[in-house]
Amino acid sequence: MLKIFTIFLFTIMGWKLQGKMPAHINKCILVAAPHTSNVDFLLAMASFYKMKLPVRYLIKQEWLNIFLLKRIFKNSGALGVERSKNNTMVDALAELITTSEENVAVMISPEGTRKLAPKWKTGFYYAALKARVPIVLSHLDYAKKIAAIGPSFMPSGCFKKDMLILKNYYKDITPKFPEQFSLDIYVADENALCTG
Repeated sequence: MLKIFTIFLFTIMGWKLQGKMPAHINKCILVAAPHTSNVDFLLAMASFYKMKLPVRYLIKQEWLNIFLLKRIFKNSGALGVERSKNNTMVDALAELITTSEENVAVMISPEGTRKLAPKWKTGFYYAALKARVPIVLSHLDYAKKIAAIGPSFMPSGCFKKDMLILKNYYKDITPKFPEQFSLDIYVADENALCTG
């Protein structure tokens, strides 16, 4: 049901696809930005359905325990994550990716909110680093009505340096609500980059 609805919405709104997932990537963290509207999720899911890309997204395990919602979430690609005292979200996500027997692209919106985020959440980066999987960038450009999959890279372990890849990629993208999008991915001196 979600698939039919989102593809219909994508089509009547006049959106187009650009790019595709590199053939050699079986598992990855898929960064979805900008995220300034509820519509972003629906358009993003529609684009991945149209690309035949089996994208997953994270929700709390408790939501999958609710009988009426479990099937809807599961069918749309939701992955339940359990957090315990000894299991951070980064650890849980990395374990989920590495232990999956299937190809898996886990969609993460690092802004963490539709409102203006003073700083992006960094768990997606450290989960990719721990799971040893690439980060693939994707975006919705409302000015051009394009849903795209962009470049991919393996995290080097130098967070500040790698985040410049994201900043450069997203700097010319137009979100639905530009005033609610910030490229302040980290609060730090950009001159103090890793060297090695």
